[in-house]
Amino acid sequence: MKKNEVPQDQASTYAGQHKLMYAVDEKGDYTGVPSSGWEVESNATRDALNAINRDRLSAWERAKHGETSPLEFHMYDRRMDLSLLAQTVGLFQWRVRRHLRPAIFAELSDSLLERYCEALGLSREQLQSLPETPPSE
Repeated sequence: MKKNEVPQDQASTYAGQHKLMYAVDEKGDYTGVPSSGWEVESNATRDALNAINRDRLSAWERAKHGETSPLEFHMYDRRMDLSLLAQTVGLFQWRVRRHLRPAIFAELSDSLLERYCEALGLSREQLQSLPETPPSE
């Protein structure tokens, strides 16, 4: 991309900030160019955040009805997915998936709970409970 082709769409997802992008200048050298955003990127970001929010609300509802553990809600609330949470706590995905079952989650050892607390930035009390009302965003 040439320096004068760097998007400057004033993207709302940038919140007035700029992102450094690299482009080719007049001499053919790469140089850093501030970008105020690209509408296509903003739309993709908004779509991804909407999907995460839907998963989060769905997990809250299912946890409220005892169909999943609070761990699933907190995972989505921290904008994580199963793969990222598993990597962060150092477990296989199948083990984390098991911990989403309420009966299994209720029996987790203190050390496993502590790993989840650290990964999610929550206290044990917060990890083992849900907010009273569905989260908004």
